[in-house]
Amino acid sequence: MKKILLSAVFLFAVNGVFAQVNEKELLKKNEEAEAKLKEEKPMGWTKKGMFTVLANQASFNNWLAGGQSSISGNIGINYDFNYKSEQWNWDNKIIAAYGLTKLKDQDLQKSDDRLVFNSLAGKKAGGYWFYSLFFNFQTQFDSGFDLTSGSKTSHFFSPAYFQFGPGMMWKKSDNLKVNIAPATSKLILVHSHFTDLGPSFGVEQGKSSRFEFGAAINGYYKFNLMENVSVENILNLYSNYIEDPQNVDIDYTLNIVMKINKYLSTNFAFQTIYDDNAFAGFQTRQVIGVGVNYGF
Repeated sequence: MKKILLSAVFLFAVNGVFAQVNEKELLKKNEEAEAKLKEEKPMGWTKKGMFTVLANQASFNNWLAGGQSSISGNIGINYDFNYKSEQWNWDNKIIAAYGLTKLKDQDLQKSDDRLVFNSLAGKKAGGYWFYSLFFNFQTQFDSGFDLTSGSKTSHFFSPAYFQFGPGMMWKKSDNLKVNIAPATSKLILVHSHFTDLGPSFGVEQGKSSRFEFGAAINGYYKFNLMENVSVENILNLYSNYIEDPQNVDIDYTLNIVMKINKYLSTNFAFQTIYDDNAFAGFQTRQVIGVGVNYGF
């Protein structure tokens, strides 16, 4: 009888110890999972930015195969300030870039000139879906010139593009999201002296603005191709219900950053735009160079 009683007490003690161990392990795992969740999806405001300087240079001297000496430089800022709560997401991004290139025996020319502000607010609907409202603004810093005639074709805030509208957003993470806005307003502003002789950037002759109403789809996807190599994709589509809805405006940007160390990287940027109101064909921009980066 004593042996049975001792065995029962022993088993009870062992079970109690294991139960405490399992409870502690479970509690620890829950705490780790909660900490990881907060780390992946911090609440409140998060801010981060990157300042980049790119440089390219080519020099030829008595080079029989031919070539033209050139030098170019670009500066850029990519800044995000986002807000998160249990029910709300508000993502904001500012992109500013300016670049110059100098070919031998030629004047300085722009190689990049952008000022972009994107804002996307969403209220939780269910799963990865949010009710959304977006705003987009785009313009340039400096004047643009026709290379053939030398006449000025654009300058700061001319053109200026505004888009805004309600919709639905599918957001799995800050690096993967799609917004669909079927009732989007679009406004294009151009100084009147650019439309004196004809249309400019889709604005009719003699006018300084153009209003459109249509549907917009905006997609964002960023991933690591391999260690220290990140790929960022930004796609914007727009169809104007009022005029030629089949002619969809396309704006796609690809940014690849190959990190060398904390401050140095090789950067590649490619952008293509199709807007038949501004130009009957694809506009393309490509920039590549060694960059000096500073995060803030």
